[in-house]
Amino acid sequence: MLTIKKSLPCTFLLAAASGLAHADTSAVTLYGLIDYGVNYQSNSGGGRVIGGASGIMQGSRWGFKGVEDLGGGLSAIFQLENGFDLGKGSALQGGLLFGRQAFVGLSSKQYGAVTFGRQYDSLVTFVEGRMNSANYGGGTTAHPGDLDNLNNSKRVNNSIKYMSPSLGGFTFGGVYGFGGQAGDYSRNQIWSVGAGYDYGNLSAGVAYMNARNPNQSFFTSSPTNINGTNVNNMTASPVYSGYASAHTYQAVAFAARYTLQSTTFGIVYSNVQFRNLGDTSSGANPLRLSGTAKFDTAEFNMTHYWTPFLLSQFVYSYTHGSGAGSIDSSSYNNISLSLDYYLSKRTDVYIIGSTEFASGTDSTGRKARATLNALTASSNDRQTFVQVGVRHKF
Repeated sequence: MLTIKKSLPCTFLLAAASGLAHADTSAVTLYGLIDYGVNYQSNSGGGRVIGGASGIMQGSRWGFKGVEDLGGGLSAIFQLENGFDLGKGSALQGGLLFGRQAFVGLSSKQYGAVTFGRQYDSLVTFVEGRMNSANYGGGTTAHPGDLDNLNNSKRVNNSIKYMSPSLGGFTFGGVYGFGGQAGDYSRNQIWSVGAGYDYGNLSAGVAYMNARNPNQSFFTSSPTNINGTNVNNMTASPVYSGYASAHTYQAVAFAARYTLQSTTFGIVYSNVQFRNLGDTSSGANPLRLSGTAKFDTAEFNMTHYWTPFLLSQFVYSYTHGSGAGSIDSSSYNNISLSLDYYLSKRTDVYIIGSTEFASGTDSTGRKARATLNALTASSNDRQTFVQVGVRHKF
């Protein structure tokens, strides 16, 4: 991580780019994370695979963030963050330059922060941030297809976000994503609210999110207002790909963790609903589904530090889908283990192992297939993934 304080030469250079400079009152930080490993997949679309993957423990990224003191406890802030695939050298998030985050705003020590741009929703801010599984267990611990976005794989475009200051350990906030098109201001609209509480060894958070036309507004890196095209952007996982015609996506989630000496115990619950299926202006509906598909997920996770430099993570999650229309129910069990050793504050090596078991019928009307997050779906009801990797932060 490189922080640039505005000395006279730097002030001149940055002023040339921005048109404004306030010496000794602002800073710009260049930061990043590089994650890569060699892995084994038991079943990837029908066969075993041995290869490499970027960003399994954490997504590889680089970015800039800055702050300028405006006086009176008020600051101007911004963040631009790019996600990339180290093995291919390509941008992620649909090839967007700053697909992970891109926002600017004002922050007050007394009143909180208001930011504008491409940002994370309240599920990520208040729930995912308190999940040790998401932060220490890797992306394959995510719930099937990251259907509740608790692995922060999706963002909200053209949004305004508020985050309160800490009030005795209590925080709250919300996000509103401007959707709309001529004659329908609510189309593609996304909004979420959440709250968190931190006291001593306890941390807990809860959030709610609502997305209209989710196939076009939320499950794609580049949202579109075009309707009636039957395009399916929800193909990442057969767990929910058949529900592209949902008029509304709704999710509520809760997470809590408690640290006892060297061990942290965590619980997570989420309920996701793909509501009012059959809206063909939202997406394809080949099975002519109607009604609402629901998913309930419960998770237990545990992180233990064997030494200050060696930690392990255990995660178990169970997801039950109710199905909709002609689709019967489905179930997914995910068990994950990881071992992580820090060579320094910035560099660590790790091994991750995850196994998923599926049963029932998935959203496409087929026998449910195991689908570990970020991997190609298995051709049967089981899938195992193991990776040995290295991560470096700067």
